[in-house]
Amino acid sequence: SSFCLLLGVCGDELSILRSPQSVVFREGSWPIPGDRIPDVSALFMGFSVEEDLSWPGLAVGDLFHRPRATVLVTVRGVDKLTLPMKGVSYPIENAVPFSLDSVANAIHDLFSEETPVVLQLAPSEERVYMVGKANAVFEDLSVTLRQLRNRLFQDNSILSSLPLNSLSRNNEVDLLFLSELQVLHDITSLLSRHKHLAKDHSPDLYSLELAGLEEVGKRYGEDSQQFKDASQILVDSLQKFADEMYNLYGGNAVVEMVAVKTFNSPLTRKTRSILQSTQTETDNPYNLAYPYNYNYSVIFNIILWMMVGLALAVIVVSYNLWNMDPGYDSIIYRMTNQKIRMD
Repeated sequence: SSFCLLLGVCGDELSILRSPQSVVFREGSWPIPGDRIPDVSALFMGFSVEEDLSWPGLAVGDLFHRPRATVLVTVRGVDKLTLPMKGVSYPIENAVPFSLDSVANAIHDLFSEETPVVLQLAPSEERVYMVGKANAVFEDLSVTLRQLRNRLFQDNSILSSLPLNSLSRNNEVDLLFLSELQVLHDITSLLSRHKHLAKDHSPDLYSLELAGLEEVGKRYGEDSQQFKDASQILVDSLQKFADEMYNLYGGNAVVEMVAVKTFNSPLTRKTRSILQSTQTETDNPYNLAYPYNYNYSVIFNIILWMMVGLALAVIVVSYNLWNMDPGYDSIIYRMTNQKIRMD
């Protein structure tokens, strides 16, 4: 069964706009802690989390039908962003910065041989992290501010199709906002050329952080015409982006959007180099045990029941050999006895 989850926000709010039977979200105003949003994504993708999430909004759902892609779009600096879709909404409690690093690590550990697509991108901060097939598919994606500016002024950019209204091509703040929308367009455009990636068995992950609207609000004010026009353009672009990602994955994609006015604390995370392809190894000076592996329970059960089966097989074979009657149960003894009597 196919589905799409699109998260919209009204203030600090998480809204489930579309979901299939395989993923069940209950209606209610249950607040979701801001730092547990990645755990929600991990759970409906079928991964385990370090700490149990006692949040009534997400039910168990169908464990045998998991999405092939998860897309999380974070929009900063907006109180209300209304998308045309309707769905269940949940308020965000303690909106702190978060990342999908834990989900990316789980995908990398479980599907490393299949090289899934993992793309984490923050255009305004020039922060990008690509793993697996993303290195080849999105190698032409503009990631630096200079590349983004040059991309906007190419013939096939969104400037030729978007109604800018009060926004200007000559203002750096406006260009930053438009460059983020260009990134959304380029992601779906590049992915449409590699549709086979959406049909493999490994899940893909896209995490995008957009701060252009926040900068427009700081530059012109949130009551300005520029901010209103930028908000409408962003809504239309996100709606189109969600629909295209949903269609590219055949309806088996999760698209999430979180909009937060301000974060309560800065984001602390390990720095990642552009186009990083491998996880960095950390030293273990205290001789601690290795972290819990997601495959531990599976491997333990395989080895346990295999040993039990082998032990039972040895017992049964040994019992039958011990109680075997050579005269009747063995063809060797029967042939030998007949030959002796003939002689």
